[in-house]
Amino acid sequence: MIFSYNKEHVGDTLLVIVADDLGQENSVERKGNVAKVTAGSNQVVAWNIFNVSSIISIEGSGQVELTEEQLNRLNEELKANGFSEELILDETPKIVVGFVRSCKKHPDSDHLSVTQTEVDNGEVLQIVCGAPNIKAGQKVVVAKPGAMMPDGMMIWPGKLRGVESLGMICSARELNVPNAPEKKGIMELPFDAVVGTPFSAEDY
Repeated sequence: MIFSYNKEHVGDTLLVIVADDLGQENSVERKGNVAKVTAGSNQVVAWNIFNVSSIISIEGSGQVELTEEQLNRLNEELKANGFSEELILDETPKIVVGFVRSCKKHPDSDHLSVTQTEVDNGEVLQIVCGAPNIKAGQKVVVAKPGAMMPDGMMIWPGKLRGVESLGMICSARELNVPNAPEKKGIMELPFDAVVGTPFSAEDY
């Protein structure tokens, strides 16, 4: 679950992104300051909470983190407006240090590679990568499904040329790393970087 707030460009509205709508038509049900967004067979994919500063105080812009107390207050607002669902706090880091265990050529592409990339405590994700410098044995930065990139792009499970891909191996430019090189390619981390730890561009 991703929380996003940009008062300057969107207004005083908290966007709560729950799931990928897979390009399906969305339906919106609004009650008071709360709007529930559903897609497909009534699956909740997002919530919009309007005039949110009258409910909780939010610092920052873009993807924001909420405290348990703030989340409880938002759930009270949902209930007060007649919704039975609850927002669930997910504190699992979504952009983390990963280790490329294996890297093979994509069976239907001359520029894509299929990697098996460890992201935490033995959890391995299959990620299709188009970077020319990807190879086994690297420490890299992985945006896991449910991550929001600095430019606002969401990362969801998908397929590239028919092969499942469960995340993205990132370049320095995609991560807004200061003085990122113009040359295409994923960001390679020092080998002592600890797999599973959250990535911060400020550290590099």
